[in-house]
Amino acid sequence: MKSRQGLAIIGLWIMAGWCLAQGPALQLAQSYKKGMALQGYWVSEKLDGVRAYWDGQQLLSRGGNIIAAPDWFLRDFPAQPLDGELWMGRGRFAQVSAAIRRLQPKAQEWRQIRFMVFDLPASGVPFSERVEKMRGLVEKTSSYHLAMVEQRRATDHGALLARLDRVMAVGGEGLMLHHGDSFYKAGRTAALLKVKTFQDAEATVVDYSEGKGKYQGQVGALVVKTGDGRRFKLGSGLSDHERADPPSLGSTVTYKYYGLTATGLPRFASFLRIRNDEPAAPTPNVSQSD
Repeated sequence: MKSRQGLAIIGLWIMAGWCLAQGPALQLAQSYKKGMALQGYWVSEKLDGVRAYWDGQQLLSRGGNIIAAPDWFLRDFPAQPLDGELWMGRGRFAQVSAAIRRLQPKAQEWRQIRFMVFDLPASGVPFSERVEKMRGLVEKTSSYHLAMVEQRRATDHGALLARLDRVMAVGGEGLMLHHGDSFYKAGRTAALLKVKTFQDAEATVVDYSEGKGKYQGQVGALVVKTGDGRRFKLGSGLSDHERADPPSLGSTVTYKYYGLTATGLPRFASFLRIRNDEPAAPTPNVSQSD
């Protein structure tokens, strides 16, 4: 009987995990291309943190897993949903990623993190009005850990590239464009554009290519597969440490590239980092005894 109860509990836990794994319905960006009209857009810095969704009660990862933030970190968060980035500062993605993956949060890590809000998913008004609502919301809070990503009106292509150069020069990742008349809508949309000096995407590690010369006995390249089934190698961008201890098979990695070849493969693709921005899943404690 206990075995059946244990199996039932496992089944419920798996179903709950599957539901969570669907993730919040997030708005996703397309890529900006030179010549696109900028009238009506707001521009902000693209932060290299971890995307997170506050549903009014808890922080969720983009995969739908609960992020174990300390109670004091969330104390003054509002009851309404917020979309934003958990951020420690430019160039510190690895540190914030490590912090949010812990089942038991470390206070010294979370004291350095801020939730940088860039949208209000449930407000039901155009983005320009959401900007004002975000400003008012952040001004009312006493929490250091709740802030807003600065939004400015976009002007022209030259000014946009000049700001992109300034952001990249200080270690930033890029810029975001958000159309002021747009409503929050799940999925990819031209109302939200990312502006970078390169394109990036994600793929799954499916094999390794053996190294040669100085990398003999190590990994020469990762063999990866995209969501549409295309395979290619990522060798450039791997550090000596990553060649000796490469991302595990099945893990998701982010790579950068510069357009596509005639055959549809990414041109000059190189490894950027492991996409490890999901919290660790707790293991259910279920008795296996009869």
